[in-house]
Amino acid sequence: MREFGYQRVFDVPGAVALGADPEARYLGGGTNLVDLMKSGVERPGLLIDVRELPLDRIVPTEGGGLRIGATATNSDLAAHPEVRRRYPALAQAVLAGASGQLRNMATVGGNLLQRTRCAYFTEPAQPCNKRTPGSGCAAVNGEHRNHAILGASEHCVAVHPSDMGVALTAFDAVVTYETADGPGELPLAEFYLPVGDTPHLETALPSGALITGITLPPAPVAANSRYRKVRERASYAFAIGSVAAALDTRDGVVREVRLAFGAVASRPWRARAAERALTGAPATAESFAAAADAELAAAKALPHNGYKVTLLRNLVVAVLTELTEEAAR
Repeated sequence: MREFGYQRVFDVPGAVALGADPEARYLGGGTNLVDLMKSGVERPGLLIDVRELPLDRIVPTEGGGLRIGATATNSDLAAHPEVRRRYPALAQAVLAGASGQLRNMATVGGNLLQRTRCAYFTEPAQPCNKRTPGSGCAAVNGEHRNHAILGASEHCVAVHPSDMGVALTAFDAVVTYETADGPGELPLAEFYLPVGDTPHLETALPSGALITGITLPPAPVAANSRYRKVRERASYAFAIGSVAAALDTRDGVVREVRLAFGAVASRPWRARAAERALTGAPATAESFAAAADAELAAAKALPHNGYKVTLLRNLVVAVLTELTEEAAR
């Protein structure tokens, strides 16, 4: 591990001033960054510890939304009564993401910025365009069973590992940040950049920006929501496919639906085509399957990950069926 400086900060302006150093990284819980430092993937010259910043509150907003501070822990987010009541899929996603010990350390802002768990990315001896631009993508012709089927390119087929981000994407979350030039915000739909031929450019955050929080707009449909994750072992593991869904029906017809997929792309994947296909359609398994097919028609599977198409289709049908049955009780 490279030697690095360490500075704890207690106010946002002080953190942003230090963050202007191109070799600096903000440190929350360190559950991803420190691992990557140990393997030599990340080599910051300065760690800026932001855990003492006054950004850990979770408070309701006008109209029924929520404001989540960037240094709130994943444990506090999952346990918050308003999160569980208004956005249950978000609480479920966080609980599915990691063990209690990790949730106690991991922060909301850090979760958004976690890097892919692709084995070629985390092994510096292997070629990886995300880690070393222009070196190639070893996963395309290598081990890619758990890699992307949507939105990938020949330059990178890795997937984003966040569970929390999938639920936030379904609920139109907005990321707020602070820079030396003042505050800014990015809808989560625009926060992660498409892979294209620059997979090393992962987010649209300005250089040195500090995430200060996430705002969830009011979404009554989110009260009837669920997150379902499939993984290769029963203990905590990264998803091979996941779905965040919210559903509102009346007289057997879908009035509103939210859908987002995880572990299928370089970013949490909002299933817009599926949502359009379902809105106004009968709330039946046949309609749910057709909507999933509409979204997954754009899938481009590699030789060993085509199973994800069937897996996601079945997940969509199962989760939406469960939500329909719960609403009818």
